[in-house]
Amino acid sequence: MKRWLRRIGIAIAAMFLILTAASLAYNVATSGRDVAATKLYAGPFVRVDGTSLAYRRWGTHGTAILLLGGFVEPSWVWHAVGPLLARRHRVFAIDLPPFGFSERRGPYTLARWVQLVEGFAARLHLARPVVIGHSLGAAVAVRLGAADPPAVRRIVLLDGDALPGGGAGWLSNLLVAPWYTSVYRIVTSSDWIIRRALKDAWGAERPFPTVVVDEFQRPFRVSGTAAAFQSLLGYGIQGVSPATLRQVRVPRIVVWGAQDSVDSVGAGRQTATLLHARFVLIRRAGHLSMLAAPTPVAHAIAAFAG
Repeated sequence: MKRWLRRIGIAIAAMFLILTAASLAYNVATSGRDVAATKLYAGPFVRVDGTSLAYRRWGTHGTAILLLGGFVEPSWVWHAVGPLLARRHRVFAIDLPPFGFSERRGPYTLARWVQLVEGFAARLHLARPVVIGHSLGAAVAVRLGAADPPAVRRIVLLDGDALPGGGAGWLSNLLVAPWYTSVYRIVTSSDWIIRRALKDAWGAERPFPTVVVDEFQRPFRVSGTAAAFQSLLGYGIQGVSPATLRQVRVPRIVVWGAQDSVDSVGAGRQTATLLHARFVLIRRAGHLSMLAAPTPVAHAIAAFAG
């Protein structure tokens, strides 16, 4: 028995050394993959509180609308909704760090995201904007509406219940170099993995364009993203408390994809109840409702924004 245990121990140690060596070799071979954000996105950028924020804009007149994406979502996700809203509004979509092409500069917390959005609005002189938060961005919208009601005209929660999820600090402790770097690069370079994840969030009844994979995949190449995600995981899925939802007094609605398999329709209805808000269901759309059904999503937002 001792002999077999010794052999097993030696085999495990040898496998560990082989995999570590392979990981180190792979990391060296792919070391030139990550580049500065400006090499992947032409802008515009604006510096807010020491952080370079990437954003997109549409429209030249009307009430300001701020669009906030969710986890790993670049501001590109609003490329179809933005122009529709721009017919009557000035529309801005922000890359919340460490997503999209904004600078990888933490901390990556709900409080910091709120601070950056407030700074962005002040920097671009956007008085009392309408704030739309998708998925993780919904919590940012709620916190903005609850913390400083006079500064926000209205809020829209899109496929996001704004509530916190479980902590992931233990997971971030397991993401050790060099293995984490290798796994990160392999996963984020895989068209098949990215496509599979996005199709699950898309909705079954809409065609899935291949351009979506590239637009989600490209920001993973921004320098510092792997380390930023490791830091982000330590905070878990961030959100606000039910008590905070009940305290919101700015005008608000909740809009949801009927086929959302990431955050259930039931979760959306529960948040709408806590907010005492109207609930709008978008047919034939999943979690990425702004991509799968941009026209009805833009219509719901525009009708509420005024």
